[in-house]
This record gives sequence, C-alpha cells and structure tokens, in this order.
Amino acid sequence: MNTATAAESGVVRIDSHHSVAQTAERLEALLKERGIQIFAHLDFAADAARAGLTMRPEQMLIFGNPKAGTPLMQAEPVVGLDLPLKALIWEDANGHVTIAYNDPQYILRRHGLPATFSANIAGVIPLLQRAAQE
Repeated sequence: MNTATAAESGVVRIDSHHSVAQTAERLEALLKERGIQIFAHLDFAADAARAGLTMRPEQMLIFGNPKAGTPLMQAEPVVGLDLPLKALIWEDANGHVTIAYNDPQYILRRHGLPATFSANIAGVIPLLQRAAQE
C-alpha cells in the first residue's frame, strides 16, 4: 500500500518475519507485559474451519487500556467505534505475513480530537513493530 493510500484509509501495515500465530503470540505477550488488556483474540481461520470453510491464517487482537481510552470516549463518544484498538494479522497467498492497524493520528483526525490525545493511543506502535521483528 502506498503512503498516500495509507494516509487516506488510516491503515498502517507492517511486514512480519513470523507466522500469523507467532506474531499474534508475540504481540499478546508484549501487550500484557505493558499492562494492556487483551479484550479478545479472534482466529478467523479457525472460525471459518468450524463453519466448513477454508481460509489462510488470519487473527485479530483487540486490546486497550481503559485509563488511556476512556478520556477519548469522554471527549467524543463515537470514538468507541475505533476503540479498543485492533491489530489484524494475516498471511497472503505467498506466505507473507502482515500486521495492520488503524493509525492513531487518523483516529484522532477522524473524530476531531486534539493531538494531545495521541499519547493515549500511539504508545502501542513500538509493540506492534517489535512483534513483527526478528
């Protein structure tokens, strides 16, 4: 995805050097180390298999910290459409694994929130990057 498209859609993609399951496990461990709550860990491929369908590995982690996210929702309740934060991890047809997430700056712009709220949601970006690294 080119930078202009990422800026317009608000979706950031990171290449991962690990499988989908390993990337999700690494991210979950990093989030827990920082005291960030995991609200859900979805395995879309496993859900598809239970329905008799097949798909390449794809998982999502839904996570956040109520102390960080609540002030944003107090300022603008509709930001709850984008919170808690999410990370989508999938494998493409070539076996390439990617993590995607909503750019925190995009979330702030989308809901007309001041940049001062950036620290509340941008702190997880290094964790997402570390989960993908070797």
